[in-house]
Amino acid sequence: MAGPCPGPLRPAPPGHVPYTLPFTPVCDHRPVNPVNHQTTPGAPVRSGVPEHGRVPKYYAVKARLSVLIDELGDGGLLPTERDLAVRYEVSRETVRQALRELLLEGRLRRRGRGTVVAGPKLEQPLSLASYTEGVRRQGRRPGRSLISLDRFPCTEALAPEVGAARGEPVWHMERVLLADDERVGLESTYVSVARAPRLDADFDPDSSFYAYLHDRLGIVFGDADERIETVLATPREALLIGTPPALPMLLLHRLSRDADGRPLERVRTLYRGDRFSFTTRLGRQD
Repeated sequence: MAGPCPGPLRPAPPGHVPYTLPFTPVCDHRPVNPVNHQTTPGAPVRSGVPEHGRVPKYYAVKARLSVLIDELGDGGLLPTERDLAVRYEVSRETVRQALRELLLEGRLRRRGRGTVVAGPKLEQPLSLASYTEGVRRQGRRPGRSLISLDRFPCTEALAPEVGAARGEPVWHMERVLLADDERVGLESTYVSVARAPRLDADFDPDSSFYAYLHDRLGIVFGDADERIETVLATPREALLIGTPPALPMLLLHRLSRDADGRPLERVRTLYRGDRFSFTTRLGRQD
């Protein structure tokens, strides 16, 4: 039952300009696969279309592009914006908006002046397994490109996270993450020089740091605390990863400890939001 009717509106002050919401064009076309939650587990219910059936034009185009993407398959080349606008009887700006969303979601990627269907996202396990192991499990070739390896006096804030006293030397290693030579992330690792005194001489920057600690130094990982959030890359980070600054990133903070429970390393890793998803197994806690 409706509530009581509000009292009369007061007159607007002189010179007042009323605010109006921006108009979003909508269409009444039947949505593509309106009940896809029955055939595609994990997809938005009713393709994300409201029950009244009216959706923005770009979203209707996006739904039809999704069908086209499935038909083309990985690496398939999409028609030009002009051809898509003619096919769907909309403006090129409407097509661009649909393509922008699909690019951000990682279903499409740019290749030269064209747009192609992207492959499936890399699934990185939330575990003590290294990036190298996670990528190899999916049949991809992992790699890293060293940006810098520096040592500096440990700060007060970093000291408890790497098990060093304030002022003691600490390594900072920054590397671009690669998958089949495609830049997919940026990793910053902090570890005390006392734990890895010859890191600059003995370690291959293209290899797994975890394997180096275990195989060369005999350090066994015990456990870690990890936190994930969504961020935008800084201009420098976007340049190193090779992405637009507006592309959402998944940021992981990890604090690792050895088998004796002593702090070992701090890692800050940016992953491309359009190329990565994360998986974990949940267990019952009594």
